Amino acid sequence: MSSDLGFILLTTVTAFLSYSTNALLHSGSASHGVSPRDYYLTTDAHWFNQTLDHYSPHDHRKFRQRYYEYLDNFRAPDGPVFMIICGEGPCSGIAKDYISVLAKKFEAGVVSLEHRYYGKSYPFNSLATENLRYLSSKQALFDLAAFRQHYQATLNVKLNRSSDNPWFFFGVSYPGALSAWFRLKFPHLTCGSLASSAVVHAVYDFSAFDQQIGESAGQECKDALQETNKLLELGLKVNRKAVKALFNATELHVDADFLYLTADAAVMAFQYGNSDKLCVPLVEAKENGGDLVETYSKYVRDHCMKVWGLHVRPYNRKHLRNTVVTAESTYRIWWFQVCTELAYFQVAPANNSVRSQQINTEYHLNLCKSLFGKGTYPDVDATNMYYGGHKIAATKIIFTNGSQDPWRHASKQTSSSELPSYIMDCHNCGHGTDLRGCPQSPMVIEGKSNNCSSPDVVNKVRQQMVEHIDLWLSECRGSTRSSK
Repeated sequence: MSSDLGFILLTTVTAFLSYSTNALLHSGSASHGVSPRDYYLTTDAHWFNQTLDHYSPHDHRKFRQRYYEYLDNFRAPDGPVFMIICGEGPCSGIAKDYISVLAKKFEAGVVSLEHRYYGKSYPFNSLATENLRYLSSKQALFDLAAFRQHYQATLNVKLNRSSDNPWFFFGVSYPGALSAWFRLKFPHLTCGSLASSAVVHAVYDFSAFDQQIGESAGQECKDALQETNKLLELGLKVNRKAVKALFNATELHVDADFLYLTADAAVMAFQYGNSDKLCVPLVEAKENGGDLVETYSKYVRDHCMKVWGLHVRPYNRKHLRNTVVTAESTYRIWWFQVCTELAYFQVAPANNSVRSQQINTEYHLNLCKSLFGKGTYPDVDATNMYYGGHKIAATKIIFTNGSQDPWRHASKQTSSSELPSYIMDCHNCGHGTDLRGCPQSPMVIEGKSNNCSSPDVVNKVRQQMVEHIDLWLSECRGSTRSSK
């Protein structure tokens, strides 16, 4: 989730990472001679007939929802089941991140459910605004509950038993929020949840996001970024076509959309633990009187676009208005969630901003209206009232965040015995570091921490995660036995 677009798991042969920036999403590609299958425990898809509207007693329509299962480590018949929640992008399989290590340790089966409307789990063949009315976090939580019950029932038939296995839910970013919210709303269906970089607090004007980018950059890099941004704005006034061509972005006719792209490109460096790729050349260019715009555009082309999968089209309003279901529909779908219930509008702070002042509240609201019609507005107060925001009143949820991740300001950073919260403080600790390692692009097999600037910090948090999971699974088993 870096800007208002978010995370996307890629579906092409060389695409398989989930990245969140602008709206929370951005596909990341990482070929490097490695097959996508090397990044997954399984890519074999299964299908579940899901209820379209969980809130209507009269609407019995169903749609096909994709899921995956991996049972090689499962200790039959009473081993735990780990549910990995997929979010704002195609779900292409069960990844070999740190959850795969935990599954082996706890002898757990692993299942993963694709989020409604994303990937191949779309209810309609058109993404017209009226067809998106069943897209919400609330419906998604009921999807998880219905699937969990269905899967447990099929497991019981297969194992010839009647009692439930202990379940534990996992998610990163928006799925991290879903993981926390699931434990809040369906505490009887999971022993606990891991909410990694979980954006549980819907934020209307998210100026803290940009402030964290400046803080993570450090003074020298921040100064260079701010000067670069001023030069970009000046260049757009003088010769906008030439400036946009440097970023392969001439299709973006609205200048503010282009400036959103360039802001997101900077975010990717800090959110995913690659700040040196941006700051080292940019600071060097500033100190030596080099061309800052050219230096920045080279970073965007060589790293953001070629390696991390940043695309220009998701910033193109014409593309975002397209209602035909395609492989790139993810961006329109996520913007609908942003524009109706979550916001996370990454606006420029009034003072000392790293991004352009053109990226303000009015920009986001106009974009929402442009895509989905007049009256489209994110009711974040209702969202936070329903889930609790930072004051979520639940138990047995682990919150984890990376110190350099701007999204941590929408997460729960205060800790308690029932809701432990840990911040991994290191130079390249970013989004989902506890499960994905450092840096998060390209994907680190098993989420290894050896490339984190302070591996001990990450390993300590992981040990605490293991202790909580172990305790809560044990308590779950104990309550099951006592209820017999």
